[in-house]
Amino acid sequence: MGGQVTSNPFLAVIDEILRLQSCFEDLFAELSDASNMSTLQKLVLFAVFEAPVPPTVPQIGRDLGHPRQVIQRIANELVDQDLLERAPNPHHKRALLLLPTEKAQDMKRQAETRAFETADAFLSNFSVERCDDLAGELGALRHALEWYIDRKGLAVKIRGEPATKTAATLALLERFA
Repeated sequence: MGGQVTSNPFLAVIDEILRLQSCFEDLFAELSDASNMSTLQKLVLFAVFEAPVPPTVPQIGRDLGHPRQVIQRIANELVDQDLLERAPNPHHKRALLLLPTEKAQDMKRQAETRAFETADAFLSNFSVERCDDLAGELGALRHALEWYIDRKGLAVKIRGEPATKTAATLALLERFA
């Protein structure tokens, strides 16, 4: 873009949010063994951890807006790296359930510990109250956008199309919330 967006206040907000991605990547890059994983690998692993019940590849694909084949390839890579394991699905013969391995759980615990240490250290330079205010404002922005999208009938994701870089960025930001 060549500089900060000033022509439209809404575009300026989007610009700032996207610029935050680089800051978050720098701040949290070396927190765990996950630092050498691709964004999509991290998103799939997060999806498995965050699911209320063990998910299947098609469920993760629908949630992330990626084709099943893409998620299957990533899941296979994570199984090969001993980060995910497959389990029988009592509701479907072919769609296996994905579970985090002990290695993945250890990696997550270490990353969370380091993330909290980093966040606490950052809060010595930026107040908790300011963070709370910003989180509230960003939540209000997200709700307003969701309302607008619903009202206008705009598609959040196109089924079968890969998620955009913006969607991936926002999904990662959501994981730290």
